[in-house]
Amino acid sequence: MVLQRFSWPYGGRSATFCGSFTGWRECPMGLVGAVFQVVFDLPPGVYQYRFLVDGVWRCDETKPFVRDEYGLISNEVLVENNVQPVVQPEPSIRGTNMDKGTILKTMPPEPSSQNPSMQIAVIRHVVSGILLHNTIYDVVPLSSKGLALVPLWDDRQGTITGMLTASDFVLILRKLQRNIQVIGNEEPISAWKEAKLQFYGGPDGAAMQRRPLIHVKDSDNLVDVALTIIRNEISSVPIFKCMADSSGVPFLNLATLQGILKFLCSKLQEEAEGCSLLHNQLLSIPIGTWSPHTGRSSSRQLRTLLLSSPLNTCLDILLQDRVSSIPIVDDNGSLRDVYSLSDIMALAKNDVYARIELEQVTVQNALDVQYQVHGRRQCHTCLQTSTLLEVLEGLSIPGVRRLVVIEQSTRFVEGIISLRDVFTFLLG
Repeated sequence: MVLQRFSWPYGGRSATFCGSFTGWRECPMGLVGAVFQVVFDLPPGVYQYRFLVDGVWRCDETKPFVRDEYGLISNEVLVENNVQPVVQPEPSIRGTNMDKGTILKTMPPEPSSQNPSMQIAVIRHVVSGILLHNTIYDVVPLSSKGLALVPLWDDRQGTITGMLTASDFVLILRKLQRNIQVIGNEEPISAWKEAKLQFYGGPDGAAMQRRPLIHVKDSDNLVDVALTIIRNEISSVPIFKCMADSSGVPFLNLATLQGILKFLCSKLQEEAEGCSLLHNQLLSIPIGTWSPHTGRSSSRQLRTLLLSSPLNTCLDILLQDRVSSIPIVDDNGSLRDVYSLSDIMALAKNDVYARIELEQVTVQNALDVQYQVHGRRQCHTCLQTSTLLEVLEGLSIPGVRRLVVIEQSTRFVEGIISLRDVFTFLLG
């Protein structure tokens, strides 16, 4: 057995300790001079540990640390037989410098909830329970104002038969700019939809079949609605009434992930104490798309563009990668804005698109048009140290569809968290 001292020299009013060898149970630390410390008699081996300082879980950044498969960080120590005897630290003036140490903000006292996989399982169970026991009718918005898509009504069939989206407008605009006759100016939108199928199908376009209109019923539970949006890679889905009323119009409204998240956040407030993961920081949660320099893995590559990049390049990425937005940065990689597919609609205002050459337009030019039409806007961001609850609340704000993760002092883009990322994680 080897005596091993663990210390927290960075101030604070109180400190406790827990480690893999304590079953992640808290142990009190004594104050010697300005240093909190605790000593254990341990067999040789490798152990992980953390500190709870003034109610906040922290790691010592000056000591070795490891990240587990879920991204959770803990300090790590190798206990060997040839270590020096434990010595008391020299007395010093006690300070409150908390610059050292990574804030963790989690770890409730029960051992079962210390396990990262258990934390994730608990919140997924709670979220599924909330969403399964509520229908989309419970959260249907009063208005769909601000959505970058329009339902298409078919008079002959007396129902909604399709959706006109921002990506449709991008494709129409690019075809017109290239002087390729796809459809006549007086042709109905349905003619464009058919031409779009031919365009994407290439030589075999004639063999392509238009997929049925994706929709949900007002009696569908929120899990099914969220999964419908995620699996079909769409931003919203029409809600049809189960029973047609006297008007005969089945269309009720549009369901979005944001509307579901806003409802979910209100319910999670009641379950916050039992869902410790809500108070974990992003740096410890496997969610989002990340820059390679962060050392975090993600299912898709994080893309950024310079203000001087051609708008066509930006549109290519948005369409080909099937993403809704891309962070725009300066030459230092610092965030300046986010360009989204829906922003292209600003070019439709006062027929701006008819007076420009799309090939010569830069992202900066496109953003300037956006500012002229809608004014300057806030770029919604968060930090790797933001908690999951803070991220959920940020994304539930009307109009916010993603948060760009930045480094606080430089605004360097580190990652992006979208509504789709959140629901993919929460629903497993």
